[in-house]
Amino acid sequence: MLTVLESITLSTEYLKNKGIESPRINAELLLANILNCKRLNLYLLFDRPLADEEVARYRELLKRRSKFEPLQYIIGNVEFYGLDLYVNPSVLIPRPETELLVESIIEIYKDHDPVNILDIGTGSGNIAVSLAKNISNSYITAVDISDAALKTAKENAVLNKVDNKIDFIQTDFLKDNLNFSEFDVVVSNPPYISISDYETLRPELTMYEPKGALTDHNSGYLFYEVISSRAYNILKQNGKLFFEIGKDQHSEVTRIIRSNKFENITIRKDYQNIERVISGEKI
Repeated sequence: MLTVLESITLSTEYLKNKGIESPRINAELLLANILNCKRLNLYLLFDRPLADEEVARYRELLKRRSKFEPLQYIIGNVEFYGLDLYVNPSVLIPRPETELLVESIIEIYKDHDPVNILDIGTGSGNIAVSLAKNISNSYITAVDISDAALKTAKENAVLNKVDNKIDFIQTDFLKDNLNFSEFDVVVSNPPYISISDYETLRPELTMYEPKGALTDHNSGYLFYEVISSRAYNILKQNGKLFFEIGKDQHSEVTRIIRSNKFENITIRKDYQNIERVISGEKI
């Protein structure tokens, strides 16, 4: 019978040969999912033999990963800002970079008076749920065009016990004219990959993640333009607009925000020294 260590060693080589990035971590996380334990706990189980049904299940998951299906979709969850979230192919997989966007808002509003927040393109609800969990006096309106995404977001709100603080609305923010009340914060991690750059992405992205959550089918700036033009009118005085931005987009997004009358524009870099979060204030 194969032991845990033997299985990880063989699986790592298999995934490496299939072109999977970080094959060892992928192999370990998939096996940890089978054994219902933390990845690091596998190191205490190296000599444990795997049952036939565990080997069969492991092979099934490895086959899915070898076809570039994202690990997070296979195991059905992801950790984001210290929270467990459900994910599936109806939603973009939350990235660590977006935690910086969430952190930027929490730092300002954690001890603020009641905060009304609009999250545009909520997807899995990762931003809305994290803000609701970490800003005690917050109420979030979370919108998305996808009914399937909103269903997932609602499940994540319930899972993290903040469903009473979030109002989920299905709408096409680019087209629909909703009578929103004034907000203290408007936040969005919009589709910012240009259609030309989209074609160069890894297969995990192009084959499995929702295309509409990655690209605007245009230059990558469409959502910044529309959201900025509408956000000014639905923000309170001194309200703030927050965006996640892609690499080398900070100059153009700064221009867009400034042209829509926002001031006190700030940019925050991520841990790779890439401009990642931009904000502006309604004065």
